[in-house]
Amino acid sequence: MRAARLIKMVLLLQSRPSMTAAELARELEVSERTVTRDAQALSEAGVPVYADRGRAGGYRLIGGYRTRLTGLARSEAEALFLSGVPGALREMGLEDAASAARLKVSAALLPSLRDAPRSAAQRFHLDAPDWFKEPKTPALLPAVAQAVWDDRRIAAVYRRGDGEVRRELEPYGLVLKAGVWYLCARVAGHGTHRVYRIDRFTSVDAAGERFERDEEFDLPAFWEERAEQFARSILHAEVVVRLSPDGVRRLPYAGDPQAAREALAGAPEPDADGWVTVTLPVESEDVAHAQLTTLGPEAEVLAPQSLRARFVADAARLNALYSAPRDR
Repeated sequence: MRAARLIKMVLLLQSRPSMTAAELARELEVSERTVTRDAQALSEAGVPVYADRGRAGGYRLIGGYRTRLTGLARSEAEALFLSGVPGALREMGLEDAASAARLKVSAALLPSLRDAPRSAAQRFHLDAPDWFKEPKTPALLPAVAQAVWDDRRIAAVYRRGDGEVRRELEPYGLVLKAGVWYLCARVAGHGTHRVYRIDRFTSVDAAGERFERDEEFDLPAFWEERAEQFARSILHAEVVVRLSPDGVRRLPYAGDPQAAREALAGAPEPDADGWVTVTLPVESEDVAHAQLTTLGPEAEVLAPQSLRARFVADAARLNALYSAPRDR
């Protein structure tokens, strides 16, 4: 434990011109007294740590000293590529590895590039969770993530419908979509890749043997294809809608964007009023009602008649609501 702390102290001093005892204590999560003892231990071991006395003093390395202890471990190198998603790293149990990796990289940079990590952090940030949703970290995510990094089979129990399914899986990759974690895995013995929501796993045994990964597997391409298939699979119904020019512009934001674009691409020319009639695939009548309501008077449902009747009823209720005098 102390050896790792001493190495981290050297790397911190190597990455900055100087640091106060308070700054080092905060970074190392120890007391200032411990920092003083550690600096003395490093000096006795031949590391040229120099202490500047006084209120503005601190610790620094002298004589251009540079440690060679900057080689990245595999887990640190892998975590470094995810350093733009700190929440995701924390949920997978890789926050410490990413922190160590960033520190080693900072220590290895030339002095003229020392501000690169801070500069990047000021300009780029990825906020993965969706709006107005409280993200929940699946309890089994760290175990699944470790199996993904190690190419190790897992024996998993998965909730499906009203029951549970047991599967032996070869975990290929993790995807964080709008705050929800998914596992892309190959079913052992079948050779097919599938997608599982990690919050639906009820148990995971990650002590299985290692599997041979298919190096041709492309996680982003696989996810894009499956996501598109899923979006199409839930569109079981159709509605016919007449849209104003503003309704045409807003339709892709009201529901499935790809389905909306395809429907608009196949629509006839606008009528005399500039309105366009489209046949739109939807998940269900209830979902269509909720989505098209957001378009307000920029959309008129023509079919099915049952959905049109719901909007007629909505319009009547709104008319009654806004026609009644309101006391001020």
